[in-house]
Amino acid sequence: MRPPSSPSPSSSSPASPPRASRLRQRSSGGLRPALLLTGILLIAANLRAPVTGLAPVLAMIQEVFALDTARAGLLTTLPLLAFALVSPLAPWLARRVELERALFGALALIAAGVVLRSAGTVWSLFAGTAVIGAGIAIGNVLLPALLKRDFPSRIASVTGAYALSMGVAAALASATVFPLASQGGIGWSGALLAMVVLPVGALLLWWPQLGRHTAAAPAGASAGASAAPGGPIWRYALAWQVTLFMGLNSFVYYVMIGWLPAILASRGYSAPEAGSLHGWMQLASALPGLMLGPLIQRLPDQKLVALAMSLLVAAGLLGLQWLPGLAGLWVSLFGFGAGACIILALMFMGLRTHDPRQAAALSGMAQCVGYLLAAFGPPLIGGLRDATQDWSLALTVCLVLALGMAGLGVLAGRNRKIPGTPAAER
Repeated sequence: MRPPSSPSPSSSSPASPPRASRLRQRSSGGLRPALLLTGILLIAANLRAPVTGLAPVLAMIQEVFALDTARAGLLTTLPLLAFALVSPLAPWLARRVELERALFGALALIAAGVVLRSAGTVWSLFAGTAVIGAGIAIGNVLLPALLKRDFPSRIASVTGAYALSMGVAAALASATVFPLASQGGIGWSGALLAMVVLPVGALLLWWPQLGRHTAAAPAGASAGASAAPGGPIWRYALAWQVTLFMGLNSFVYYVMIGWLPAILASRGYSAPEAGSLHGWMQLASALPGLMLGPLIQRLPDQKLVALAMSLLVAAGLLGLQWLPGLAGLWVSLFGFGAGACIILALMFMGLRTHDPRQAAALSGMAQCVGYLLAAFGPPLIGGLRDATQDWSLALTVCLVLALGMAGLGVLAGRNRKIPGTPAAER
């Protein structure tokens, strides 16, 4: 007879915690992905609305503080400059404090910036706007890395969902902030302060994620190794193709965000008509999130989609120049195409990389360069219009850039990855 078996080394107490942990994960396995996805969507809702929500009350702010056009324009450009400056730091921050904590910090910065911006002084207005931009920059960079880690087989669909959330929240903010300020009796500061519900709500939902994150890249995988074995990610052509695809799209999109009402006014549209078309363009930019994800998952690559969406942007610009009477159509095409291109750029950060750290590195690079171009777009195109006293040459420049974006989209949309060794292969 065999003697009673004694506990083997493999079943001793040191192994118990991992087994218990696995059991807990199994029991909540259906709940956690749903909560995580909801948290991602709420984070995404904060990545555009606090910026776009400022434009409808900008005239009120100018009147209160006697701001000239240049200083008022800085309020629009300042977040984009913050995006460009802070984006390269976000991957470093994630490596130091983990993705979940870094995203929590981004939401806290956005909330603090919203409160500071609404304090009622000139310095707090500009400082709060800069803080909001810093928080959004971190969120913009790190969300693609989180998707690469936690939803590697669903990058396209989840990216589409969070882009939709981002666009809808931005459209709602733009539509509600002026009525709140003018009819709600709370003024511009109260209307802008009301936006704090977005980051606070996201903070509350994201809080449970801080204590139960999934594993990131293996400890032996350094940032440099994840990016590429031969050096920084900036040295690879595919990284630059993704970066410039996003950058040119950001340039023309923020030019239209800033100047579309003026362009339409020069074509004979009234201020209310121009405002409505401006809001419709933003709503149209959110619509690709409904359909792009499922479509991308069925295709071997994204070349044709990137080409088609870039040509929609070009068609919208061409139509505004030559057939302005159909502005509703051209604005819809432009918004849909530009929204689809930003979704594609965000997808590329996961699809063209091997692991979350490489995705974060590419995201930081693309958003640094992209938003730097976006920041200089409106003043450059505005200056070109002032020099010519017409919008035709300015629109032509944007059209040429959109055609260049189409070529870059074909290159970035190929089914390739930036050189690097996946963590699983090391």
